[in-house]
Amino acid sequence: MSNTSITAFTHGAEQAQQWVNELDDDLNWGDKARAYRLLRAVLHTMRDFLSIEEVADMSAQLPIVIRGVFFDGWDPSTSPVWKRKKQDFIAQVASDFKNDPLDNADVAVAAVFRLIDRHISQGEITQVRNSMQKSLRNLWPGVHTER
Repeated sequence: MSNTSITAFTHGAEQAQQWVNELDDDLNWGDKARAYRLLRAVLHTMRDFLSIEEVADMSAQLPIVIRGVFFDGWDPSTSPVWKRKKQDFIAQVASDFKNDPLDNADVAVAAVFRLIDRHISQGEITQVRNSMQKSLRNLWPGVHTER
């Protein structure tokens, strides 16, 4: 059996690790497993808040492994969720940290939004942001709207 790897898988894994490392560094946590859990929680909540069309558009720009995380466990028949206010988003993310509560969920979510902002085209980011309520949109970098 050959020891050669499939380049797309190797590159995808490297990109996913880079995203987790960046998020961990941005939050100054020193806990990559926790940073991954946060990334996954925010991606899943975003996915559930977005229309099916927007989920498809956004996913096309995600690295292959991150895209797999994004879609893991998704039931499109339940999207988008009806409660889509900022507090609903934050509560959903925080629910993944029941045994390890986030000090400041707004700061944690904003860190993931900044990470996504660095890696996804501005056109797609604008579409995703515009699909969110203003209070949640305020967590995106460079966005200042009235609450």
